[in-house]
Amino acid sequence: MNYLAHLYLSGEADEILLGNFIGDYVKGQQYRHFSNDVRKGILLHRSIDSFTDTHPVVKEAAAYFRPAYGRYCGIVTDVIFDHFLARYWRQYSPHTLRQFAKHVHAVLLANFFQLPVRVQGFLPFLIQHKRLESYARLDGIQQSLHIMARRTSLPDQTSQAMEVLERNFDELRELFERFFEDLIDHVESSSGIQIERLK
Repeated sequence: MNYLAHLYLSGEADEILLGNFIGDYVKGQQYRHFSNDVRKGILLHRSIDSFTDTHPVVKEAAAYFRPAYGRYCGIVTDVIFDHFLARYWRQYSPHTLRQFAKHVHAVLLANFFQLPVRVQGFLPFLIQHKRLESYARLDGIQQSLHIMARRTSLPDQTSQAMEVLERNFDELRELFERFFEDLIDHVESSSGIQIERLK
């Protein structure tokens, strides 16, 4: 999953949220250098990624993007799934997406010097451009894919990805919803974290 889903699945503990956010940037045994709850967040991040990468519904969704992205189709699926989470946020949280994003920004800024250097480098951009909130809009997803294509090895097939999303929107949303319920159950049962759901 992409940033927003990882953050949402961190529960109420700020240090777990911090660890979950930086999980991709802490390799191997480096997580042992952090406090217990940050470690828990880093390991939670890895558990979420492992569960996601092997889930049959995610593979079904990724197949829509395979013609344009090949072996990178799973990365695009993660971004598209963050769009569905952001767009239908009120189905999953009693707080608005803006409230949630502001809380995340505050936690990350308060712990800025614990962040890996690469995360320190992009955090101001993420906050200034309201990237977490932008996932709710199609143009926000489009921009995210463009940025990833410029800065990573992701192929620059953004226009194709957006065409696939718009043409298969309802089917992909249904796959997301099926998968995300399984993912929430996995996080709660494997980590003991309670996800605050919309009542």
